[in-house]
Amino acid sequence: MSEVTLVDVPAQLVLGMQKRGHYAETSSVIGEIVRYAMANGAKLTGMPIALMHEPGREAAMKAELEGTAVFDVAFPIAKAVKGSDAVTCYELPGGRMARIVHKGPYDACGPAYNALFEWLATQGLRVTGYPREVSLNDPRTVKPEELLTAIYAPVG
Repeated sequence: MSEVTLVDVPAQLVLGMQKRGHYAETSSVIGEIVRYAMANGAKLTGMPIALMHEPGREAAMKAELEGTAVFDVAFPIAKAVKGSDAVTCYELPGGRMARIVHKGPYDACGPAYNALFEWLATQGLRVTGYPREVSLNDPRTVKPEELLTAIYAPVG
């Protein structure tokens, strides 16, 4: 696990979809967005981004258990495309964010989140938006223990 750093993240044009359910459904949402992009001429320019809507670890764990977690999955795109009822094109806000990198399976990010939130508390910073995870390498070509995920939390 890396150290927490503060970074300025630029806003990005994305193609995304919101889902309510279990976080494990992220991969099926990724597939839906990729199929939509291919059918509608959208050029994906980066790896998927997942945004978590639950306010904190306990709320996320409860929502996951109940199957009521709300999350967005999005891909950066080169230029705007028309969306649908399910898949939308929008600008993902940027701003000042705390960042930590997790190495390992996606479902083992808990310690990285804990380290991130502990660091924020020691710095007197608070989360001002939805935390997001950005894949830094491709799970189709990298073993689960080698996956790199950047976790960002907007701060103020």
